[in-house]
Amino acid sequence: MAELQEVQITEEKPLLPGQTPEAAKEAELAARILLDQGQTHSVETPYGSVTFTVYGTPKPKRPAILTYHDVGLNYKSCFQPLFQFGDMQEIIQNFVRVHVDAPGMEEGAPVFPVGYQYPSLDQLADMIPCILQYLNFSSVIGVGVGAGAYVLSRFALTHPDTVEGLVLINIDPNAKGWMDWAAHKLTGLTSSIPEMILGHLFSQEELSGNSELIQKYRNIITHAPNLDNIELYWNSYNNRRDLNLERGGDVTLKCPVMLVVGDQAPHEDAVVECNSKLDPTQTSFLKMADSGGQPQLTQPGKLTEAFKYFLQGMGYMASSCMTRLSRSRTASLTSAASMDGNRSRSRTLSQGSESGTLPSGTPGHTMEVSC
Repeated sequence: MAELQEVQITEEKPLLPGQTPEAAKEAELAARILLDQGQTHSVETPYGSVTFTVYGTPKPKRPAILTYHDVGLNYKSCFQPLFQFGDMQEIIQNFVRVHVDAPGMEEGAPVFPVGYQYPSLDQLADMIPCILQYLNFSSVIGVGVGAGAYVLSRFALTHPDTVEGLVLINIDPNAKGWMDWAAHKLTGLTSSIPEMILGHLFSQEELSGNSELIQKYRNIITHAPNLDNIELYWNSYNNRRDLNLERGGDVTLKCPVMLVVGDQAPHEDAVVECNSKLDPTQTSFLKMADSGGQPQLTQPGKLTEAFKYFLQGMGYMASSCMTRLSRSRTASLTSAASMDGNRSRSRTLSQGSESGTLPSGTPGHTMEVSC
């Protein structure tokens, strides 16, 4: 009889003691469901604790999508309609997402004690490296709204090698001037904090119309159990420093940037001014029709399509199918000379309120898109 040889077989994924293959599959499925539902973490930073929620698993050689919300909102109320939109699923399948809640804005957050010194927006930006270190992420694509757009811009200025791209909705890079302060103080004498924040989030036309969306967010902010915390975030936003962006200067965003604002939005002028201060070869300007003050809430389909083009321009999702805007009505594309002597020619895409697309223009052009 031939001599028997002992062969040791090692399982690639060993089962736990007493675990059947069926139980292992169920455990793996449960883990995947948990990832889809999001995992919430908190980390300590030099400026206090910050909470964030991670969806999905990291993809090799791809940055994470990191979001930061506006005043009066948290990551769910600010971004859920956008990231739950049907066409957005193609994007989120290809990127891990990190949704950051500003301190005290997360669901169930306790109210800060009287006298608590809330972090400045600069300090909120300095918390982000602690998050990335905790997750072991090397780079991100930032998506921010309002105060969150400012925070991500500040982070990109101090950590340019970490930020591959930015989508900035309703960005106001300027500090408040004396006239702004006077108007703010006067408004504070006649309006409550919730009403002032609503005036920051939505246009006057939207507030006057009192649509179902406005009623929903007025109720969210007015009855927020952490309204005192929201007021602290609001004060930090109003005390922000000027980003001092300068086209061609040392202080500028060095990554691809997509600026987004709705027509009739409270921050339209600020976004237009920000666009004039950024490198036109790296910047796309998306002005969205019929979207009001919060395009990610009212026009998630158009914003999703523009986001896909933005990612394609960065070299990601090259095979993505443009399903909504690119197959819409024929666009009217015009080119006009810029009034800024240092700015190259600007290309403007004008379309009806139901359609729009972000063309892949030639380098050296700022895309101004009305869709």
